Amino acid sequence: MATDTAQNRERFCTILRETGIDNIDSVIAYLDELKFFEAPASARNHFNFPGGLALHSLNVYDMAMKLRESVVALRPDSAEMLAPESIAIAALLHDVVEDTEYTVEDIERHFGPKIAQLVDGLTKISGGIFGARASAQAENFRKLLLTMNDDIRVVLIKMADRLHNMRTLGSMAPNKQYKIAGETLYIYAPLAHRLGLFAIKTELEDLSFKYEHPAAYEQISAQIARTQERRDAVYNDFARPIREKLSEMGLKFEAKARLKSVYSIWRKMETKKIPFEEVYDLYAMRIIFECDDPAREKELCWKIYAAITDLYKPHPDRTRDWV
Repeated sequence: MATDTAQNRERFCTILRETGIDNIDSVIAYLDELKFFEAPASARNHFNFPGGLALHSLNVYDMAMKLRESVVALRPDSAEMLAPESIAIAALLHDVVEDTEYTVEDIERHFGPKIAQLVDGLTKISGGIFGARASAQAENFRKLLLTMNDDIRVVLIKMADRLHNMRTLGSMAPNKQYKIAGETLYIYAPLAHRLGLFAIKTELEDLSFKYEHPAAYEQISAQIARTQERRDAVYNDFARPIREKLSEMGLKFEAKARLKSVYSIWRKMETKKIPFEEVYDLYAMRIIFECDDPAREKELCWKIYAAITDLYKPHPDRTRDWV
């Protein structure tokens, strides 16, 4: 444990130093004085992450930087606004005001007003929306949404924080698991969708469903595993002629099988009032093609669609036009 604490401290300090901020040694000395690197993670919120608060902060940093890369890939014009240095510092320090004696004023003194504003924004939305008073719940939700318009970095870091919380939710009491899962499904999964982070949205939905409806989650997961071999065979038979046809057309493409998420399957079963066996779109085929001329993208989409419908008869009542 002492070795892990020392390694976490060393990595934490290395990341802070790489941001180029002055007086980092005095900041680290103060964190040592507060026993930050030995503190249990989010004690106030009853989390008990292995590795404590420092390791949780490092995990949030790693996730926040990956989320930043995803958003910048979608919106290259956001690269300057999403400066990696500010995200790194705020992600590492996102819990210090809440869980130690370190204050927003301390952060401003060491890192400047912009970083202090980021950490302050993260601290203000750290509580849950499902508390004892409805007005407090609504206010917290309003703060989160307003913050998104003010500084998307706060939302990215909070999204990373929530993702790590959900991945380690097993460390909490069942009543806390249920509360946080509901909050995640209500706020964070839709926000991930709005940001274009679809893989994160799906993971948050599935994790929330796992803790809100554990029996249904286990049952559907078992049914997916039990039918995988047969599904794989059906998909391969279906996909083979499509791949051959698109290759004949001279297209550069990648065809992937996408499995419907556990939460999406459950929602369809609940909405349509059908059993698992009647969910016919467990698999979807996703075709990603290369196109050097953006003006031809739509044309190529229709050509691919036409090639597929030459092979398989479409069902008009089940076809949606995404082009």
